[in-house]
Amino acid sequence: METKNTTPEKVHTSVLLKEVIDWIAPKPGGLYLDGTLGMGGHSSAILEAAGEGAQLIGLDRDEQALDLAEVRLAPFEDRAHRFHLAFSKFEEALNEMGWEKIDGVILDLGVSSLHLDRAERGFSFAKDGPLDMRMDPSGGMPPASSIVNKASYSDLVRIIKMYGEEPLGSKIASAIIKAREIKKITTTLELAAIVSKTYPAKRRALSRTHPATRTFQGLRIAVNSELEELKKFLHRIPERLNPGARVAVISFHSLEDRIVKRSFRDESKECDCLPMQPVCTCGNKQRMNVLTKKPILPTEEEMEVNPRSRSAKLRVAERSQEKK
Repeated sequence: METKNTTPEKVHTSVLLKEVIDWIAPKPGGLYLDGTLGMGGHSSAILEAAGEGAQLIGLDRDEQALDLAEVRLAPFEDRAHRFHLAFSKFEEALNEMGWEKIDGVILDLGVSSLHLDRAERGFSFAKDGPLDMRMDPSGGMPPASSIVNKASYSDLVRIIKMYGEEPLGSKIASAIIKAREIKKITTTLELAAIVSKTYPAKRRALSRTHPATRTFQGLRIAVNSELEELKKFLHRIPERLNPGARVAVISFHSLEDRIVKRSFRDESKECDCLPMQPVCTCGNKQRMNVLTKKPILPTEEEMEVNPRSRSAKLRVAERSQEKK
């Protein structure tokens, strides 16, 4: 792919980096996939730990992130391969490289500082910018402003309550509709102010997070189809793993964590039929072994150095041996 020499604005801190490397256990000559390349922190650590001959494919929907990762991965020369793709389309990259099976996978589902720190990307309720929130602005998906100004009341409630896990979803949806009847909502601070006003003063005072946090989360998930992307990936990745290859997934809210937990659990079952059923008819075969019964959390030291790691949860599963 075409490359650009872009210098990162600041060093990005990858979450749970040591734990990811310990669990994936990179090896010389191994083939690895980073489905959320970002600025290349996990990828560079995997290649460095793996040593000679190891290669890695890094995927990202954000072309700015790919450019920044190029700088960080430069020391590995032709061992790091970047693709402008959503991680649900990982097979396209593997097929282009001629890789049938791989030896390890990392997904970091968090929103990077590249998005949060740049007002023009529209992810942050603390910075004034266009209400966008698209991971890939060139992908043809409508921005968050389209949902905010065009979605029905019921759709807004669903997005804010289900994806944002916001108890005041109905009240916030009503406030948005009332505000957009007067003036189109186009910026992040406009929306943040509308949401904040719906919160009772006492609740605002006691809350540890900004009142708009959950609403922005819900909109971001809806704009980028994040949960659907994750489900597609987790369903298909086992078929491209070598026996013993590990998948490490870092999630940042309960919706993602539940999907990862259930997927790993379901893939670890040999049969999914009802317990009272005398004969198996589902044809399900175990493909993964769960290695982390409970999610791995950041240490106190990491949370102090990198506050954005506080809500991170790491789960790991391993491709089971193929039965003859």
